[in-house]
Amino acid sequence: MIRWAQTKISRGVAVIDATGGRSLLNPVWRQLLERKPSFQINLCPKVTQAGLRAHPPKKGRMLPSRLYKYEPFTTHSLENLKAQSIYFGPPSGFNDPYDCAVVPNIRRPSDDEVEVIRAAYLSDPQTPSTVKAQFERTSIEKLRELLLRTARSALEEAVKAFLSRRGVTCFSERCDDLLMWSHYGGRYRGFCLEFDPTKANFGRVKKVTYSNELPLLDIVPLLASDNYEQVLSLFATKSEAWRYEAEWRAVHAEAGTLYGYPTECLTGVYFGPDMSEQALEIVCLILNGQNETVRFWKGRRSSTTFKVDFQSFTYMSHLEAKRAASR
Repeated sequence: MIRWAQTKISRGVAVIDATGGRSLLNPVWRQLLERKPSFQINLCPKVTQAGLRAHPPKKGRMLPSRLYKYEPFTTHSLENLKAQSIYFGPPSGFNDPYDCAVVPNIRRPSDDEVEVIRAAYLSDPQTPSTVKAQFERTSIEKLRELLLRTARSALEEAVKAFLSRRGVTCFSERCDDLLMWSHYGGRYRGFCLEFDPTKANFGRVKKVTYSNELPLLDIVPLLASDNYEQVLSLFATKSEAWRYEAEWRAVHAEAGTLYGYPTECLTGVYFGPDMSEQALEIVCLILNGQNETVRFWKGRRSSTTFKVDFQSFTYMSHLEAKRAASR
């Protein structure tokens, strides 16, 4: 069910449940996990009743000057365009079977690393004294196996929950990729939205990484210092086969929801070379009524190379053209 941005706006927090495997664990570890029932990770930037607002990117990470979102020409895409909103859909419907469904391999911690984790919990005043006593008596090898078993169980549950509950929306660094137009742009009959990430809520969009190997997760930062960046990265890791997408993505706590963006964030619209003139005019009419600065680009197949060339144009409605001609 779609909820409009004007009526459903909230701060995006995904909860990755760390207690999914508790029934398989001994009483000591169950108590430990009950003290830390979930990992709270901010996935989507701050939102307000006015819609998505600008949020600075994380330090050391450069956003592209523009981000692009391919759209087919459908009733839903037109409604979202009119509402100046972006849809966050469930990743269970994505075309990549591994997308957001990666359960990583876990690196076995060394003896020294097991001791680092042990020390972190023993020094934590929130750890119950009975748990501390048993933690101290547990051998390194038994504790290592317990940590690995717990992490695997928790991550499997986290992936299942993410696929069914979280919302994801995707962007690209490119507006002229042939495969992107074919797969996501309505087979060249749709359009591509151009966003200025400095003017809206793109501060925490995450760049997708591509690899031929499944991720290898290190549990020491998770358990010793509450650093969950590796877990978040699992939902932005894809096979090398998808590198052409040059993808950035945002994740929100609730799937099936629209979130609004400010008018000035949308800076351009690129029309596929096979889009009908009637469809093109519908998009232009929508935007002419709410965005004075957006630019329009008409796509045409190149006559010399395998690419789509875009040429800027100014749209004038039939009535505007008629009035201008009568002056």
